[in-house]
Amino acid sequence: MRQKLVQLWTDLWMRRAGPDRWGKVASWLAAWPYAPYKARVALAHRYVQGYIAPSAQISGRRIKRGRHTFIGDGVVIYQRQDGGQIELGDFVELHRDTIIECGRGGSLTIGERTGIQPRCQLSAYVEQIIIGCRCQIAPQCAFYPYDHGTAAGQPIHNQPLTSRGPIVLEDDVWLGYGVVVLSGVTIGAGTVVGAGSVVTRNLPAGVIAVGVPARIIRERTAQDIDYPR
Repeated sequence: MRQKLVQLWTDLWMRRAGPDRWGKVASWLAAWPYAPYKARVALAHRYVQGYIAPSAQISGRRIKRGRHTFIGDGVVIYQRQDGGQIELGDFVELHRDTIIECGRGGSLTIGERTGIQPRCQLSAYVEQIIIGCRCQIAPQCAFYPYDHGTAAGQPIHNQPLTSRGPIVLEDDVWLGYGVVVLSGVTIGAGTVVGAGSVVTRNLPAGVIAVGVPARIIRERTAQDIDYPR
């Protein structure tokens, strides 16, 4: 009986849920019977419109969310007026305190069933960030498709932004905790990057890379079923 009542309660409020003020109130009421954090991913999977935590902040006119997306507590999606489109595929998960920024020359695409774990930073300026399907991004990873100039005789805050090109993660890439990916980098499908690595150059498909800068240590084998945390 309790389970049926919870289902009726959730159905009632999820019909009204959304990113606006009253939609956030409805989301809070819908999630009230559920444990916090990842337990609420179930709401996104159950309802085609997905779940946006009331504490999430979404600002921008060119933000496209697919079906069943999960946007967790404290997530910020900030699109400047001069920023390109931000697109989240079906079943994408953005977990607690992740920040997405998009400004001049930049855009962001995240493929279906990719999970972004807590406190990641994705700053799409100057160039694109393209993340494929089924990628797993561990906590505190950072993506910067631009660089600050360092010319002598000019204050840092006046230095122009430059880039070596977009950041591209192909399908099924796994990044360990605290990986930093810099401009002009493509990481091939199925590649694993170990915790704390800094990726400054392209990595081919199906390898394991670690270090600062990240270097290939071997190809993946059938035994490599988990990504480093």
